[in-house]
Amino acid sequence: MVRIARFNPVCGRKTCSTPFLFNIITPIYQCLVPMDDFFHSLGLAISLLWHHDPTLIEVVLRSLGVSALACALACVLGLALGAGLGVRRPKGEAFWVAILNTLLALPSVLVGLVVYLLLSRQGPLGFLGWLFSLKAMVLAQTLLVLPVVVALSRQCIKAAHDRLGEQLQSIGLTQGWRALVLVWDERQVLLTVVLTAFGRAISEVGAVMVVGGNIEGFTRVMTTSIALETSKGDLPMALALGGVLMAVVLLLNALVSVLHWSQGRRQHLGRAQSQSQSQSQAQDLVHDVTQATLSKKRGGRS
Repeated sequence: MVRIARFNPVCGRKTCSTPFLFNIITPIYQCLVPMDDFFHSLGLAISLLWHHDPTLIEVVLRSLGVSALACALACVLGLALGAGLGVRRPKGEAFWVAILNTLLALPSVLVGLVVYLLLSRQGPLGFLGWLFSLKAMVLAQTLLVLPVVVALSRQCIKAAHDRLGEQLQSIGLTQGWRALVLVWDERQVLLTVVLTAFGRAISEVGAVMVVGGNIEGFTRVMTTSIALETSKGDLPMALALGGVLMAVVLLLNALVSVLHWSQGRRQHLGRAQSQSQSQSQAQDLVHDVTQATLSKKRGGRS
């Protein structure tokens, strides 16, 4: 460190002092020096993405396939259960709603542990031989995403049933048909639920790590690979996978935003159209009343 000698009139001798600007620059420089490794790793990660590294592509495709299959299974079951709970009013509804809200915050590691115990050799489903396989990972992600789909779809269908339930009952529809009609009517909102479930599934790491084993070339997905490569010090591969995962999440959020925007625009256009129709009907009514009044006056004069 560079010091400048100055004369101190109090003690009568020269003392060394550090310039103020140098004290500011030195910590900044010390912080920027380790960033060279980060930018170097980032450059290698971009190179892996640009050259379509086979290992990277394999892990990404496996992640998308497992998460898509788990999301599809969870949505088939969850939408049916959510629509049924939204149309019906089961006994102890507050209790079941509390259970659903609790399952929304269920730790993924706990789900992985439960699935591991079920699929182990001593477990009730050990005869399937699914442990440390893609099937076990799909099962774990399905159980993890299912409460999200059920809770969100139940809330959506319940709100729609409170608004349209009496009209559907008046035309003689049963509960099953009312649920199907409301699911179709709220399809855009439910599509948002599906995208949310897929985002929850693809960003999960604990359950698939426990039941899949993170086996290279077999059960390794993006999240588990990021954790492993970071622990190994292979930052370029971890950054590349993290970039792909971030891109998938951003794409999902963009789709959800577009769906919300289109739904709001449709509602706005519907309100504007209904207002214009009501105004035209009011004008026609005023015109009819005016014509009737004039005809009465003419008849009275005659």
